[in-house]
Amino acid sequence: MLSPSGNILPVPVRRGSCYRSEERGGMVKRIEFRRGEKIFALAVLTGLVLWALATSAQAAQFDWKKDWEQTLAAAKKEGQVNVYIYRYEGLLKDFKRDYPGINVVAVTGRGNDLTNRIIAERRGGKFIADVYSGGTNSLYNTLYKGKVLDPLAPLLVLPEVTDLTKWYGKEHRYADPEGKYIFAFIGSPSNAQLAYNTNLVNPKEFKSYVDVLNPKWKGKIVSLDPRDTGLGATMQFWYFNPEIGPEYMKKFFGGMDISYAKNFQQMTNWLGQGKYAICMGCKDSARAKNQGLPIDDFDTNRWKEGSSFSAGGGSLSYMNQAPHPNAAKVFINWMLSRKGQIALQKLGDPDDPANSRRIDIPKDDIPPDNRLQTGVKYFDVVKPEYGDMKPIFDLARDIMAGVEKGK
Repeated sequence: MLSPSGNILPVPVRRGSCYRSEERGGMVKRIEFRRGEKIFALAVLTGLVLWALATSAQAAQFDWKKDWEQTLAAAKKEGQVNVYIYRYEGLLKDFKRDYPGINVVAVTGRGNDLTNRIIAERRGGKFIADVYSGGTNSLYNTLYKGKVLDPLAPLLVLPEVTDLTKWYGKEHRYADPEGKYIFAFIGSPSNAQLAYNTNLVNPKEFKSYVDVLNPKWKGKIVSLDPRDTGLGATMQFWYFNPEIGPEYMKKFFGGMDISYAKNFQQMTNWLGQGKYAICMGCKDSARAKNQGLPIDDFDTNRWKEGSSFSAGGGSLSYMNQAPHPNAAKVFINWMLSRKGQIALQKLGDPDDPANSRRIDIPKDDIPPDNRLQTGVKYFDVVKPEYGDMKPIFDLARDIMAGVEKGK
């Protein structure tokens, strides 16, 4: 609005209106919008945004369902999945029940033996394994470093698997530096693989790892060879934990006159017979205890240095050049689903049930010692920065060279 002298005067503002200014030919014009018109415009805009979000969500849901249906159809045509699995093969019978059209060929054994077998097969031009399930150490040091894996993350389709809120720490824990090859599905506190003969040892005398070095136990300990990956998680815990470290390992493996073996079942038998008082690496100690043998595990959770938190033989990877890629995709999604992880806890190892990293499934069947407990100091050895075992194995070789030289 202009005054008689040509000056711009304020435009009267009516209540309930809003304006924008526009200049045309040197004139400033204010265009009025009523409040009702503004509210209507905002409502339309909000509706469009909500419609777009809903459409996007429906499209995403349709996409995963379509992908899953196509994968199932292709998997049935393949008709088979080859699973190399350590320790938890008991869960396979539930997969067979849920997917009767996919035959499961299982190859079982110790992790180190299985990973070496896969490498040997491939060197011979035989690409047999589709999926490997076992410990993170043999997986990382043999299959990952051997470059025989494809990323597993892109295969995850089911929303209950991809939803991070269903997993411990609200994350998918991968044990490889790139975070896509080695999926750790177990999160169990470790007893450091230390078992004892209940007739020969009073566990109340042990409040620290230092107590294991008591001279009274010299010559009374049997252990797996530390150069083997069978002690992987414990070796990581000891080596990287600043409260234990390499010096302790030298004193234990090199100074306690330990008898070494490669067969943990034989060691468990010796422990039960009283030939040895303490065993390092008796992986079937829980089974022996359930059978009535005088064997139990040390409760290292309450020791001064705390305990480790590991995958305990529970990690999963997908082979590159897999002969049955679609059946492998179905198996991987099932194994990481609620059904698969419940089967893991119930059937995987009934004598020593594992604790799944899924937090949306019952834990009633898991013994208290196998669950993560409040008030316990845990050292998480599944972190990628602890995955490289080379410095640990180098130390183990040096220690054992000294032991063998001294014989």
